[in-house]
Amino acid sequence: MRMVDPPGQIVILNGTPRSGKSSIAAAIQNTFDGVWMNLGVDRFKPMTPERYQPGIGLRPGGERPDLEPLIVVLYGAMYEAIAAHSRLGLNVVVDVGHHDAYSVPRGILSDCSRRLIGLPVLFVGVRCPVEAVMERRRATWGASDASAPLHVGLWQQAVHMPGIYDLEVDTSVLSPEACADAIRQRLESDPPPSACQRLADMATG
Repeated sequence: MRMVDPPGQIVILNGTPRSGKSSIAAAIQNTFDGVWMNLGVDRFKPMTPERYQPGIGLRPGGERPDLEPLIVVLYGAMYEAIAAHSRLGLNVVVDVGHHDAYSVPRGILSDCSRRLIGLPVLFVGVRCPVEAVMERRRATWGASDASAPLHVGLWQQAVHMPGIYDLEVDTSVLSPEACADAIRQRLESDPPPSACQRLADMATG
């Protein structure tokens, strides 16, 4: 594929469910210059056949080892699509919850990072304390969300490992618009982002 000069900017928002990633992605799409495509998990997961759900939304804990080889492929396909958009000059924001707490380590984050080498990528860690996540879950699903503490705890432990980012934001203290503004400022500042290369190197380090 012929690359447009310059390629589109890629912003990866990595965090737990209910951490506010989707709201930040919307703020970026609404306020940043240029065309910003949202190619995150919430866009790709519904395309997966029902019998393979939850697909790339599989939570930590190794609950479905039968799905894990497919999940590796699905993540690779999503990141190849992200790279293709960037090479055509389209900016991409990605809301995702990476973890490696499968039945065996899968190295998905390093593999995905390798697929973006040579493109402008900003990795952003979207932090949110577990208390705020629980409050948001109750606001959405009510007090009957009895299984939440275990699964929320697993996400909190797994999603920010190894924690290599170019920028981190905390949505319990910053609005989506403020987070987007922090991302904009980081894109305009020095030094250039390096997390993508460092994550890609983990597989061979």
